Amino acid sequence: MLEESFPVVHLIANKNNLGFEKACNQALWLSTAKYALLLNPDTVVAENSFKLCIDFKEKHHDAGALGVRMIDGNAKFLPESKRSLPTPWISFYKIFGLSALFPKSKIFGKYQLKYLDEYEIAEVEVLSGAYMFLRMETLQKTGFLDEAFFMYGEDIDLSYRIIKAGYKNYYFPKTTIIHYKGESTKKGSLNYIRIFYQAMNIYAKKHFSEKKLRWYLFFIQLAIYFRAGISVLKRIFQKIFLPVLDFSLIYLIFKLVTPWWAVFKYGNPNYFSGSFLNVFIPGYIIVWLVFALIKGAYKKNIYFKDIAYGIGYGSIAVLIIYSLLPEHYRFSRFLISLGSIISFLVLIINRLLSSALNLNKFSLKSSKQLKSAVIVGNDFVAPELRKLIEKDFNVIGYFSQDKPVNSENYLGNLDNLPEIVDFYGIERIIFVLNEISVKEIIDKMTLTRKKNIEFIILLSTKDEQDNYYIINLEGQKRKQLKLFRKKAK
Repeated sequence: MLEESFPVVHLIANKNNLGFEKACNQALWLSTAKYALLLNPDTVVAENSFKLCIDFKEKHHDAGALGVRMIDGNAKFLPESKRSLPTPWISFYKIFGLSALFPKSKIFGKYQLKYLDEYEIAEVEVLSGAYMFLRMETLQKTGFLDEAFFMYGEDIDLSYRIIKAGYKNYYFPKTTIIHYKGESTKKGSLNYIRIFYQAMNIYAKKHFSEKKLRWYLFFIQLAIYFRAGISVLKRIFQKIFLPVLDFSLIYLIFKLVTPWWAVFKYGNPNYFSGSFLNVFIPGYIIVWLVFALIKGAYKKNIYFKDIAYGIGYGSIAVLIIYSLLPEHYRFSRFLISLGSIISFLVLIINRLLSSALNLNKFSLKSSKQLKSAVIVGNDFVAPELRKLIEKDFNVIGYFSQDKPVNSENYLGNLDNLPEIVDFYGIERIIFVLNEISVKEIIDKMTLTRKKNIEFIILLSTKDEQDNYYIINLEGQKRKQLKLFRKKAK
C-alpha cells in the first residue's frame, strides 16, 4: 500500500523485527535531510507539530534534540516527556518509590521532573524516543542509536551523548501529540521489568565509572527482584481479592443469619449442626462463586447480568446437590434460597466498591448496551458515515463548529463540548479526523478530560465506488495501532 500510494517515499521493509534501534539506523544512514524524527508507530501527531519544532530549532542552534508534550489515549499527560539521567541516586529514589511519594521534590522527584510545569519550555537531560526531533548535524557527531539496546534505554543513551557533544535537549510543550502506549510498555508487567532493567545495565556499563558501576548494578539487581516481587504480589492480590472478599462476606452473613432462622423456625439457636456451617455452607458458597466465575463475574469489565446468571445457575446446581444428599444432610432449603440472594447482593456491593477503587469496571447495564457517545466534527457528518458509526456506538448527537441547516441531534459547537458532555453524562467522544484537525482533537481531549470518558479517533475515507470506510486509531493496550475497517452497505 505504501509503495503504491507513496512512490516518492523510500520504503525499507524488513522481514524480521530487528529492534527499534537497528530499524531507525537503517533510515538515518540513507537520510540527507537537515532534521530527523524518531517517532513511535502508536502516535497521533498534530498538523503543525513539525513546523513548530523546526521553527524552534532554527532559532536555537544549540538544540541537539527536541521532545514535545505527550498525552495518552485518555488525555493524561505522560511524565516520560521530560526526564533526568538515571544516576545511581536518582535510580535509587525511583526504584524504591521515593520519587512517587515526593513527585514535586527537586531531590526525590528528579527522574520525571514533575516539579517543572508541563506547559513550559525547559532544558532537560532525557527525552523520549517516542518523539525525538533531532538535528542530523548532531547525530553526525554523537553517532546513531546504539544497537546494543533492543527496546528501552536507547533514548536515554542518545540524550546523554547529545549533551556530551555540547548540545542541549529541550522539552518543547508548545505542541502536543497522542501516544497510545501498548502492551510492551505496561509498567507492571514482568516482561517490562526484565527488558527495562537489562537496558539500564547496558547504559550503566557504557557510561559509569568502575566505582559507580558496582553500586549501580547492585541497585539494578535489587530493583529487578524488588519490582518483580511487587508485580507478582500485585497480580496475586488482584486475582484473589474479590473471590476472598465475596466468600468471607457471604459466609459471615450466613453465620449471623443461621442462628436467627434457627430460633425463629425451631426455637433453638443451636439447631443447625457444626457440619452445616463449617462444611455445607462453605461448599454451597464455592458453587455459587464458581458459576459466577464461569459467567464472567470476575472479569475486568463486569456487568449486572453476569452476576445474575452466575448466581442463578449456581443456585440451581446447589439445589440439585441438596436433593441428592441423604435426608439427614438436607438442612434448610430456605437458607439456600436466602443464601443465593445474599450472594447476589454481596457480589453487587463488592463490585461497586472495587470499581470505586479502580480494581475493575462494573456496570448495572446489560453487556449488550452501548455507551452513550457523541460525534465531533467541523461539519455535519455525512449520513452514510454516521449510520456506519451508529452500528457500533450509541450516538446521541453531534458537535460541529457551525450549526448546520439540518440541525437534528445537534448538541452545540466545539466550544460547548466540555459543558454539554458533563451535562449529558457522555461516556464516549468520537472525533472524526477528516472533519476536525488533530490539533483541535488534542485541545478538546485536554479540556474535556475527566474520569470515565473514552476518546475515540476515527479516520473516515471513501473508495472509488463512494463506499465509506472507518479506521479506528485505537492504540490503548496494544503494541501498535490497531486498524478496524468496516465497509458500509
